[in-house]
Amino acid sequence: MLRKIIQIDEEKCNGCGLCARACHEGAIAMVDGKAKLMRDDYCDGLGDCLPGCPTGAISFTIREAAAYNEAAVMANKQKKMQEKMEMQNQEENRMSEMHKSMQSEGQTLPCGCPGTQSKRIERAECEHGSTDALEERPSRLSQWPVQIKLAPVNAPYFNGAKLLVAADCTAYAYANFHEKFIKGRITLVGCPKLDSIDYSEKLTEIMKRNDIKNVTIVRMEVPCCGGLEKAVKIALQNSGKFIPWQVVTISIDGRILE
Repeated sequence: MLRKIIQIDEEKCNGCGLCARACHEGAIAMVDGKAKLMRDDYCDGLGDCLPGCPTGAISFTIREAAAYNEAAVMANKQKKMQEKMEMQNQEENRMSEMHKSMQSEGQTLPCGCPGTQSKRIERAECEHGSTDALEERPSRLSQWPVQIKLAPVNAPYFNGAKLLVAADCTAYAYANFHEKFIKGRITLVGCPKLDSIDYSEKLTEIMKRNDIKNVTIVRMEVPCCGGLEKAVKIALQNSGKFIPWQVVTISIDGRILE
């Protein structure tokens, strides 16, 4: 069929890869240091990749091309997500075994990225009297990491947990977020608009492998936050368990909407 589709000028392409990262459909890949349109039916012709190109190597053209195949794009995304999760699980298992081995030998774990090491955070109750003063309010976060993408599915703190799945912006919009939502819960955060991944598979694994008591979803009122709510609902359904859940919506001006 004759339709609008992107074209890439290899002479102008500097190999930065920004277009490939901007393409949510996975139509663009880097081949021999140059961006390349891999499949016509993965390109929706909307041009999300255009603004990301610093050299102007990408433009629209109208030519004979296969129709955009949304089903094929989603299947490819699911496949890549599954492969990524399998690799992550393998790495988590490898690190866990190494950690156990080194602990048994009295050794310490070698240095890695501090931001990816999961840990439980123990906090003492505030001993300074009133917590009305902002500087006296303790953090209620009880574990690390908090990003859905980084959290290991088999972390011990998930067992028996009350799970909070929150959109990134909610903690900025709602002033009392720690006391109202994080306190007493295990926290996972993400943004479906910015991450452009399907959270439902990882959340399903977390719910399947652990004894989750209940789930609270906190989202913003903006439409794009619906992706986070949808992912949690799919995970709840796919987990095969009955887990009580609730959705709380925060307005842009920081109110809880009924």
